[in-house]
Amino acid sequence: MADDSAVLIVGAGLSGAVVARELAEAGLRVRVIEARDHVGGNCHTERDAETGVMVHVYGPHIFHTADAGVWAYVNRFATFRPYRHRVMAQSGGRVYSLPLNLLTINQIFGRTFRPDEARAFVAAQAETDIAAPRNFEEQALALMGARLYETFFKGYTQKQWGCAPRALPAAILKRLPVRFSYDDSYFAHPYQGMPEQGYTALVQAILDHPRIRLELRTPYAPAMAGTAAHVFWTGPLDAWFGHDLGRLGYRTLDFERFTARGDWQGCAVMNYCDADVPWTRITEHKHFAPWEDHAETVLYRERARAAGPDDIPFYPIRLIEEKALLGRYVDRAAQTEGVSFLGRLGTYRYLDMDVTIREALDSAHAWLEARRAGRRVGAFAVSPL
Repeated sequence: MADDSAVLIVGAGLSGAVVARELAEAGLRVRVIEARDHVGGNCHTERDAETGVMVHVYGPHIFHTADAGVWAYVNRFATFRPYRHRVMAQSGGRVYSLPLNLLTINQIFGRTFRPDEARAFVAAQAETDIAAPRNFEEQALALMGARLYETFFKGYTQKQWGCAPRALPAAILKRLPVRFSYDDSYFAHPYQGMPEQGYTALVQAILDHPRIRLELRTPYAPAMAGTAAHVFWTGPLDAWFGHDLGRLGYRTLDFERFTARGDWQGCAVMNYCDADVPWTRITEHKHFAPWEDHAETVLYRERARAAGPDDIPFYPIRLIEEKALLGRYVDRAAQTEGVSFLGRLGTYRYLDMDVTIREALDSAHAWLEARRAGRRVGAFAVSPL
């Protein structure tokens, strides 16, 4: 029998934790179940036993936002230290600054352009005969020309997505990713930082409330839905329906760990843009916490590939076939009572952490308001389509 004062949340990542906290503070009893042995989802962090470095277990996560409310929210639960993310890239045996900026342009073309000169020069490289780009490659050529595209985007994109850039939609590259200044900060948002004790500690603090019951190593079973007034589902959208229409496609990542003494690459992230280098990037995790001091260092080579049924899904593919299948699942979800779908997996969208938190807050508040008004709330706070 359902308990009208209890809510079931499936998944203890950021989405599930934020919804749980909002509902608990509103006076409801909340049960959070998590199939893994830790909270935090894919932003889980832990101390590496060998080096003592705080490791981003499923790949690096950098908190950046223009949402002052979200920034205030996360700072309720953790101390954030200043951190500005910078990325380097190797291509053709040389190292360049990313994102593409005035230094990168001068490096590539062996020039000393001023900003206005660089802007005019790059515009002249663009292939102006491509009036209506039909795919990623044509979009890139129309924006920046062959030299910059082939140096930084062609090989990397092929490795990341497992297909030729011509098979990807033009919309992936919506604007020219070039700064005509020497600003090499990867993100431009006003609020940026890292939780001092890692993301897992942040999520644990959000879940630390007397009306929240957390159960780790507890996979969801359909019978659980009947014991709660409502279910918030943060797992894969198609998994709620048993994948009965087919599986939505994802890319996953394989990580190859290695350690060294001192500082191995001098930066947190080094992209490898050449197609013949099998990994997409190497991450050196001590650089994500520059306030710490470690004699040793731990690094990971990342390789992307198609996700199988037992793999951790990272990036939704969202090409033509997946979007058609997604539409069918969204229609099913809209007709399903008693469940809300949210988060990266529940809405089949790649979300930054700040957007994840904002949508979780909005979803919780919308459900609470609908409950008070005695009306049904939609399955999605934001449409995945």
